[in-house]
Amino acid sequence: MFKPTVMKKILFFAVIFLFLIPQTSEAQCAMCRAVLESEGNVAVAEGVNNGIKYLMAVPYVLVGVLFYFVYKKMKA
Repeated sequence: MFKPTVMKKILFFAVIFLFLIPQTSEAQCAMCRAVLESEGNVAVAEGVNNGIKYLMAVPYVLVGVLFYFVYKKMKA
């Protein structure tokens, strides 16, 4: 298995990676984008995009927390 220092490095880079993804991604589907751009209201489009990112991030955070507790349990 991994050594504790290697596991800490992997965890560190995974957290940094997860924090950088929402900054660069656009999570709107093609249909949502077309409808929101045709209205011309940029604030609504940004709100929908942020909501989609939030809904996308929650399962990853939950799985990360689950794996953290499993890791702590196996380490003990």
